[in-house]
Amino acid sequence: MKILIALTYYRPHISGLTIYAERIAKAFARRGHEVTVLTSRYDKALPREEVQDGVRIVRAPIWFRLSKGVIMPSFYFLAAKLARENDAVQIHLPQFESAWMAFLGRILRKPTVITYHCDLLMPPGLLNWVANQAVCLMNIFAAIFTHRIVTYTEDYAKHSRFLASYKRKSSYILPPVELPEVTDEEIQRFRQDFNPDNRKPVIGMAARLATEKGVEVLLEALPSVIRVFPKALVLFAGPYQNIVGEQEYYQRLMPLIQRYEVNGHWRFVGTLNPRQMATFYPNLDVLVLPSLNSTEAFGLVQIEAMINGVPVIASDLPGVRQPVIMHEMGRIIPIGNSAALSAALIDILQGGKQDSTKCIEIARRYMSDTVAQAYEQLFADCKIS
Repeated sequence: MKILIALTYYRPHISGLTIYAERIAKAFARRGHEVTVLTSRYDKALPREEVQDGVRIVRAPIWFRLSKGVIMPSFYFLAAKLARENDAVQIHLPQFESAWMAFLGRILRKPTVITYHCDLLMPPGLLNWVANQAVCLMNIFAAIFTHRIVTYTEDYAKHSRFLASYKRKSSYILPPVELPEVTDEEIQRFRQDFNPDNRKPVIGMAARLATEKGVEVLLEALPSVIRVFPKALVLFAGPYQNIVGEQEYYQRLMPLIQRYEVNGHWRFVGTLNPRQMATFYPNLDVLVLPSLNSTEAFGLVQIEAMINGVPVIASDLPGVRQPVIMHEMGRIIPIGNSAALSAALIDILQGGKQDSTKCIEIARRYMSDTVAQAYEQLFADCKIS
C-alpha cells in the first residue's frame, strides 16, 4: 500500500505530534508500505525532499507564519499530486490544510483517516484568536470529508467539543511508544553529564517550554519539595529557547528558573534524541506532567517513563489521566494545583519507585507495529463514497 501522511510540522521539529507521526511512518515502512510525508519546510536548512528510514519526506516552502501556524500555498499543489499517487491518506490534526487533504481523499476515493491529537487552544491575543478560529474551521470541514477519525482514548473524545460531534466516525487507538535499548554504561554517562553530584531525588519533566505544559506549576511546587528533600533536582528535557509563540512565557518563567539553577535544583538537559531519552528516564525517580489544558491529550512521555519503572504525576485532564489510571503507576492531581503536585511528589519520593513488573506488558501495548496494524485495518474498513 502507498500511504500519504500529512501534517504541518515533522521531524526534526519536536512535539508529541511529530514524534507520533515519525513512529507511525517508520512502522508503515517497516511493514512494507511505501510512505510519503507531506509537511512544511519550517526551517530553510531542511531539504525540500529526502528519504529517512524508508520514508519519503516532501516539504512545502513557507511564505510566512501566522502565530504558530504557517502559510504555504505550494502545499495544496503537492497534496493534489501526492494524493493521486497514493492509496490511502492519514492526516494529523490540528492542521490548517486538513480540509483540503480530506477533500482530496474523498473526491479521489482514497481511504482517508484523521488522527486527532488534541484541541487547539492558542495563547491570548487577536492574532492567535484568528489563527485558532481558522484552524478549527478547517478541522470541521476535514471531519466532514474524512472517512474515520482516530484519537488516543475514549476519555478524551468524550470531553472534546470537536470529537463529540463525530462519534460515529471515531475510533480509539493507543499511540506508538518506543525507546531503544541502552546499556548501563550509557545510563551512567548521562548521570555524569547532567547530575555529576548525584543529587537525589531527581524529578523529570520532558516537554517544550510552552504555556500549555504548566511548567510554572512545578516551579511553584518546588519550595515544599526542597524543604523535605534539600538536594532535589529537576531535569528538564526538551527545547526551551526560541519556541515559536512562547517568548513571553519564556521571559516570565526564566528569572525563577535561574534562581533554582544557581542553587543546583534545576538543570536543562536540552533536546534529546531517542537514545538519549532512553538514558534520561532511568535517571529519574518521578516524572511530572502538569499540563493545563486540552492541547495535551495523552502525554507519550508518561508511557516512556512507565516502561522504565518510573511513576508519573499527571494533571486530571481527559486523556492525560488515562496512563496513570490504566497502568496504576503514579498520581493524578487537580489541574494547575501546585500544592497538590508538591504533596504528590513528596508522597511518591518518600515511597521510592513503584513496582516495575508491569513494564514489559505496558511496552507491548504501545508497540509501533501494533499501532500501524490497527491503522491498516482501519484503512481496509473505510467505506469509500
